[in-house]
Amino acid sequence: MRLRPKPVLWTLLLLILLAWAAMGAWHVHKPLPAGLDTATVWMPAEDVSFLTDVTYTAIDGERRTDQAIFDEILRLVRGAEHVLVLDMFLFNDFAGETGNDHRPLSRELTEALLERKAARPDLDILLITDPVNSVYGSHAPDHLAALDAAGVEVVLTDLTRLRDPNPLWSGLWRLCCRWMEPEPGNGWLPNPLGDGKVSLASLMRLLNVKANHRKTVIADHDDRWVGLVTSANPHDASSRHGNVALRFSGPAVPDLLDTETAVARMSGVEPLEVSLPTTSPAPPVEDDGEGELRVLTEAAIRDALIERIGSARRGERLDLAMFYLSHRGVIEALVAAHGRGVQLRVLLDANRDAFGREKDGIPNRPVGMELHRAGIPVRWCHTEGEQCHSKILLHRETGGRATLLLGSANFTRRNLDNYNLETNVEWRADDDHPAMLDATRFFETRWGNGRQALHSLPFEAFADDSTWRYWRYRLMEATGLSAF
Repeated sequence: MRLRPKPVLWTLLLLILLAWAAMGAWHVHKPLPAGLDTATVWMPAEDVSFLTDVTYTAIDGERRTDQAIFDEILRLVRGAEHVLVLDMFLFNDFAGETGNDHRPLSRELTEALLERKAARPDLDILLITDPVNSVYGSHAPDHLAALDAAGVEVVLTDLTRLRDPNPLWSGLWRLCCRWMEPEPGNGWLPNPLGDGKVSLASLMRLLNVKANHRKTVIADHDDRWVGLVTSANPHDASSRHGNVALRFSGPAVPDLLDTETAVARMSGVEPLEVSLPTTSPAPPVEDDGEGELRVLTEAAIRDALIERIGSARRGERLDLAMFYLSHRGVIEALVAAHGRGVQLRVLLDANRDAFGREKDGIPNRPVGMELHRAGIPVRWCHTEGEQCHSKILLHRETGGRATLLLGSANFTRRNLDNYNLETNVEWRADDDHPAMLDATRFFETRWGNGRQALHSLPFEAFADDSTWRYWRYRLMEATGLSAF
């Protein structure tokens, strides 16, 4: 006689599946904590500087790296007098298989913070970072412990408060396994990020694939408040990556601080009481020489980006340099801009290198082919182990104006649709402003292999017309079953 499952088992299974689906759906769409997904008011900009890190092949055939971003961050740290706030995604010395050919950024930043705190005990320092630096609880990082012992307020971001980009896994994890707390030093599984072992609980948290991906600095320096927003991490194995940053002063700095205060509160920490100068919303200032600036976080970056692309008119130029480009709304906006006569150039990382491991080119190579077929010029950064990690859009308008959008956000669903924490700045000014000229020269050099150096390769170098990889990228982007 054939045995059939009892109705109660089918009912139980159905209830579990319904609970899984409901949990996944809720955490994809749940309300965000207060202060996230923000576009601040346009404010007058002051003392704007554009900074870069660039790795390239020089005329003598040697690989060289020119760095300015963390030199400036260290200068801000060493000069801070009263308040210093940093929010940094990767802050560790995990090296993967990249060897020792990198700058010890994590140690340099740690030592600078410790030295400044020792020299100025009354200096309030708030450091916000991502739990990836503890491998989601399996490790107790020595440098973070040292900073905490020295009086630095160290905040590991509470990622559970964010929405879930990967509901197929995260819905199940929240049902069955969120209660499992990793214990530092008690891991038994291989560490996918570096040396040592990690716990099962940590690996399950990693599979949620979301992050506090911001990279910001706020400090009082030289009798003024300074903000810096970048795509660069104080991560040793990332030290040769290409990156960009914008440093600025003025009334937009308190707005940047407010966005970081929101993350601290979300993570259960009451932030510093800071007496930054406050400025009430004011009409845009068009003729002060420094232009205007606003801070964008999370999905507000997406909205400003698509609006910026959509505002470009025939004959104007949009130049884009991006580590990951996969967001369908952005791609469609770029194709539409090209169709109405906007001059576009897209410089992409070939998605080949990932800390000693070789990747298969998803998503940029399928996306690059899509843009190429639409008639948009595409080139690839020339990399040899490092990544073309910049995230920048430059819009050169008619009438001598330009707008620059840059920061931490890749142009992907995870980065732009309220899953990760991200910070960008949007700055508009005359196109002959020194910082705008620096941004223009940066792109022209990278695109056109200026200064007798090799920075980029033609589209044919990584052209990929694989239908399988294209639809695999589309599935990964739509479902969140990806690392981009």
